[in-house]
Amino acid sequence: METKESLQTLTDMGFQEFEVFFNTFREIQSSYTLEMRKRLDDYGAVMRSVHPFTSGFESALIFTNYRTRFLDGLEFYKQYFEAANILGATILVLHGQNNCGRYGGIEEADYLEKYLALYELGQQFGVTVAQENVNGFRSANPSFIRRMREQLQHRCAFVFDVKQAVRAGFDPYDMCDAMGKNLIHVHINDNTPPQDCLLPGNGTMDYPRLLGQLKQQDYQGSFIIEVYRRNFEQLEELNSSAKYLNEKLSKYFG
Repeated sequence: METKESLQTLTDMGFQEFEVFFNTFREIQSSYTLEMRKRLDDYGAVMRSVHPFTSGFESALIFTNYRTRFLDGLEFYKQYFEAANILGATILVLHGQNNCGRYGGIEEADYLEKYLALYELGQQFGVTVAQENVNGFRSANPSFIRRMREQLQHRCAFVFDVKQAVRAGFDPYDMCDAMGKNLIHVHINDNTPPQDCLLPGNGTMDYPRLLGQLKQQDYQGSFIIEVYRRNFEQLEELNSSAKYLNEKLSKYFG
């Protein structure tokens, strides 16, 4: 199912808050995003965040020592910011630099400098570039996230993804803590020891502990259910999971 068709299906089901994972160049063109925005407006729904289809290439496009490619990468990401503006989204989810080749020679200070350049560019469009914790990427380690927050302070933001922490072998509660009050967006899912990505309610995740921790961190953002298509069989499972999650959220966030 293509992106705009998925949006149509989910709004018909009653979902109101979204993150869009763009899949190709066409989907960031204004003709496409305007059609999506109309759908959102017609249903009173909102787009909270956008996810680039170039996430897997950010090591080459942004986190590179090749200056010309870095500058071109910044220029290309303006298209995502413009698409976000049309959709009404205020967050861009960043994967960052992967672990291939020991970070390709980029030192941590260089990483933070390049992140900050992209972050400040996003701010010009009213979009916050938020670093996600991602398995197989520099951002998988809570220690790195803590250093990033300590060094950049208010000039950085984070997306917490439960499954990515579990998949990387790190304590998800520690990752959440590492992001502190710079956490602005949550990808929520469930897990069991054999399966690292399930719909909320289908695993053993300690949601009272997680939500209590987020409450203590004064979390103010959205909770986006993020799973893969293979993690459910029937669409109705999404509604059941959302109901389960909303019941949990209501106890902590009203």
